[in-house]
Amino acid sequence: MAKNPQRPNSPKANTPKVVNTQSVTTTEAILSIDLKMQQDFDKLAKNGGLQNYKISQLVEDSEDLGELLFRKKLKTNQIRKFLDNIKRFKVEFARNKKDFDANKDQLNILRYHLAYLAARQAKNDDPGPVEPLKKVLESAIKGVNELEDFERLVQLIEAIIAYHKAAGGSNQ
Repeated sequence: MAKNPQRPNSPKANTPKVVNTQSVTTTEAILSIDLKMQQDFDKLAKNGGLQNYKISQLVEDSEDLGELLFRKKLKTNQIRKFLDNIKRFKVEFARNKKDFDANKDQLNILRYHLAYLAARQAKNDDPGPVEPLKKVLESAIKGVNELEDFERLVQLIEAIIAYHKAAGGSNQ
């Protein structure tokens, strides 16, 4: 018969075990922010576009995603080419507002650049540090239907990079 270290009638046996749910909940929330943002952007793509993504929500989500990307050890230089392309598109969109559809096609091409970048970083069962960013940005790009949507996409990317850097992200 196994020894029971506490007798059934002792005060310790009837005391419920206290678990720190605050840290568990926060960690789980941060770990799933990429999925939450992906779902939000998928809904926005069907309901008016990315321009309806509220700035206050963008800031909160970007802060959480930046922290997640830092924890996954994403380095800024791993996505520099993608960021440079977004900046180039920003200039093109500003110059050629009338031909939005042609510019949008070029923006969609960046989706497979993200897929390639994420695949290069993946190892066995670990999807790698780029995968959460890929999920979010692919869904966000799908929500770009007008110039205002694109401007919100640029704000999103800038906020993610800023919060990644604030969390301690680096180029090395």
